[in-house]
Amino acid sequence: MGKAENNADKLTKTLLVVYLIVMGWIILLKFGVKFSYMDERNINLIPFANGYYDKMETFLNVVIFIPLGIYAGMLFRNKAFVFNLLFFFLVSLMLEGLQYAFKLGTFDITDLLTNTSGGIVGYLLYSAFKKLFKSPNKAQKFLNTIAALGTILIVSLLVLLKLNMLPVRYQ
Repeated sequence: MGKAENNADKLTKTLLVVYLIVMGWIILLKFGVKFSYMDERNINLIPFANGYYDKMETFLNVVIFIPLGIYAGMLFRNKAFVFNLLFFFLVSLMLEGLQYAFKLGTFDITDLLTNTSGGIVGYLLYSAFKKLFKSPNKAQKFLNTIAALGTILIVSLLVLLKLNMLPVRYQ
């Protein structure tokens, strides 16, 4: 592994850690807002059940896990797809389990499926960029640049939202 590749992996790992922290704040801590449903524990084991299914939430669950798939593709590039699939599933299972255990949300099989699907989409996007650039290293450098800019933007927006400095209110 060359020095440039090692630096790219370090940046990818750093971006992954920031992503996981932000995702934890969004999914587990709900932006620091206490919702009424947090006083009880619920489990939904019926995928896409009418009482729990929301198309926008489903779409957002896929989208929020796409970066995980991209980062996993870059960091676990020598691992089989099944390894990555298991990784997406276990991260989602951990988040769903923590929501249930700490009364932070519902353990929902639909979320588990859509989160894992988002990881798969991200993994496939990384694979497409590898083919486009004809090099895993070039794809990683390009995606790290995009991810770094996106991370700065998202973290800035979340901080401004938390400080009530945006015209949008979530509390």
